[in-house]
Formats: sequence, C-alpha cells, structure tokens
Amino acid sequence: MLQIERDADGVRLAGRFDAGQVETANRVFDTVETSVEVRCDALDYISSAGLSVLLHTQQRLSRTGHGLRLSGLNPHIRLVFEYAGLTDIFAIR
Repeated sequence: MLQIERDADGVRLAGRFDAGQVETANRVFDTVETSVEVRCDALDYISSAGLSVLLHTQQRLSRTGHGLRLSGLNPHIRLVFEYAGLTDIFAIR
C-alpha cells in the first residue's frame, strides 16, 4: 500500500508504489504545478507503473521550467532509477 502525503514542503511517498496505486498517485501529482521535492525515504518499492507517474509529471512540469526533485532514495530504489536511465531526467539528491 502506498501512502502519499502532500504538504508545504512537497510530497512524501511511503510503502509500495505499484500499478494498484497509479490512480491515487495521479490525483496527487496532477495537482503539482511547480517544482516540488518528492521525499522517498520511506518508499520500499516502485514498479514501472510508479516510474511512469513520476516521469509523466516530470515531463509536464519541464514544459514550464519546473520539475520534481527526488530525495531520500534507498540504494535499491536508486538502482531502479539508474537501470531505467532516469537519473539524468530527475534531480536526485
């Protein structure tokens, strides 16, 4: 189960981000209109469906000069982004 919290500091993801969570995640990320930090310190798993939500949001935001900043990626999640070739697309810290 994925938990998504949106606050003044950005978005925090916790749990498993898979295909079953896409609709909920899209509702949250569709409201993001400027650059925002996505805190992933409690994210345990991300599937290609989860990557797709983040990539779609990143592409939409980049058209207006904004983007997602990902932080707190554990080593496994970071490898997923590296293997998918997404480390050059997202600002990761």
